[in-house]
Amino acid sequence: MKKLDFSFLKGEVFYKYTNTYEEKRMAWNRAIDKKPTAIAYCENIEDIKGCIALARKEELSFRIRSGAHHYEGFSTGDNVLVIDVSKMNNIDIDLEKNTVTIEAGVRNRELYEAIGEHGIPFPGGGCPTVGVVGYTLGGGWGFSCRHLGLGIDNLISLEMIDYNGNLLYVDNNKNKDLFWALKGAGAGNFGVVTSMTFNLPKKEEKGTLVVCEIKNTNLDILKNVFKAWDKNIKSLDERLNMKIAFYNDLNKGIGVKITGIFYGEKVEAEKEIRKLLLDYNWELDLREMRILDINRWIQDSHPDYEKYKSSGRFVKDYYEDFEIENILNILKEKTEGSAYTAISLYGLGGNVLKGNKEDSAFFYRESRGILGFQSVWEEDKFANINKKWIVENIKIIKELTKGSFVSFPLAELCNYEEEYFGENSKRLKEIKKKYDPLNVFNFEQSIKL
Repeated sequence: MKKLDFSFLKGEVFYKYTNTYEEKRMAWNRAIDKKPTAIAYCENIEDIKGCIALARKEELSFRIRSGAHHYEGFSTGDNVLVIDVSKMNNIDIDLEKNTVTIEAGVRNRELYEAIGEHGIPFPGGGCPTVGVVGYTLGGGWGFSCRHLGLGIDNLISLEMIDYNGNLLYVDNNKNKDLFWALKGAGAGNFGVVTSMTFNLPKKEEKGTLVVCEIKNTNLDILKNVFKAWDKNIKSLDERLNMKIAFYNDLNKGIGVKITGIFYGEKVEAEKEIRKLLLDYNWELDLREMRILDINRWIQDSHPDYEKYKSSGRFVKDYYEDFEIENILNILKEKTEGSAYTAISLYGLGGNVLKGNKEDSAFFYRESRGILGFQSVWEEDKFANINKKWIVENIKIIKELTKGSFVSFPLAELCNYEEEYFGENSKRLKEIKKKYDPLNVFNFEQSIKL
C-alpha cells in the first residue's frame, strides 16, 4: 500500500509493522486481534477533519477509537485507519454554571478524579479506561444511574464533525434531531463527537460501598437471589444501584457477588441490600467513604485487560421460576478453557424511569435492568470454543429477554438495528440519511442506509 500523507497531523501516526505498533493496536479485550493499516492519534479537531478527508480521498475504511473498549472490536479493524481521539482529554469544570465540558478522549477515571475533588458525583461508567463519550453515546449505564439518571440524561450539548468535515453544534435547539439520535445510538454512526457538556449533579461527598459475596455455593442459592432481585429492584431505594454477578469461577466455584453504590449512610444501605441477601451467609462489606473513593474502588476492581466474549440484553417483566432456572443452568458447566463465566444483572429504574422516553434514542428505558452474559479465558487456544459457547447459549437468554444493549454488543446478532433500537430504528435511518448521506461512517453494525 502506498504511503499515506499525514503531513497535516499534529499528533503521531503508527503504521502496521512499525515500532510500538503492536502495543498501539491492542484493545482492552485482548480477544480482539485486528491489524489496522494505520493508527492516527489526533490532538485537535483539525487532525480529525484531516483524517476523515484522507480516508475518503484514499477510499480507506476507518474506525473511531477512544478507550478501545468495544466488546466486539468495532473501534478497530483489519486494514482500516483508526482515528484515535484519546489524546484529546481536556476537562473544563464550571462551578458557577454547574457544568463540565470534556473532550473526546476523556475516560471515566479522569472525569471522576476531576469532579470528585469538588465533592461532586458523576453518572459515569464502572471501568476506569472506558471513554466517557462512547459510554454516553450508548446510553450511559452506571452504578449511579438509578440515583442520577443515565449519562444521556445529564448531557446538555455536544460538538460533532460530520462526513464533510463540518463541526456541528448539537443540542435541544440546534440539530435537535441529531441530538436525539446521538443519545443512545450515536457511537460511530453519524460523525466524530469531539466534546460533550454535562449538567453536574448536586454535591454529595459521601456514600456507602456495597460488596457482598457467596463463594462455592449452589444454583439454588443463586436462583433465590435472582428471584429476590426480580421482586424488589423496582421498589429499592433509588439511591442504591448494583451489579449482581452469578458466576462459575475456576477458583471460587459457583457463586454470586453484588457490587454497588448507595448514596447514603451505611445503616440505610444495609437495610436496602438485606432485601436481596435473604438469610444466606454472605461475606458482607459495607463501607462509608467519599463517593470518589467508592468509584476508585470499583474501577480498581477491574483487571488491566481480559480475553472474553460478552453480550447484554434487557430483562423482561418478572420471571417465572423455571425461566430463572433456565438462565442460571447455563452456569452449571463452563466451556473448555473458561476461567470465569457469569450472568450479571445491572439495575435500571429509579431516576432512569423519570427521563422522557421521547427525548433520546435509548429505547429500553422502562426496563428494570440489563442481563449481561460473558465467558473469560486466558489461553488463546480456547478462544473459538468460548466464543461459540456464548453464541449458542445466548439463544436461551434471547428467549427470556427483550432487545439488546448496544454498549454490550454481539457481532452475531441478527436484525441488530431492531434489537438495539427497537421502534426507533426507522427514525434513526432517516437521521442517518440527513447527516451522513454517503454512509461515510460505516462499520460492522452501523445504521445502514
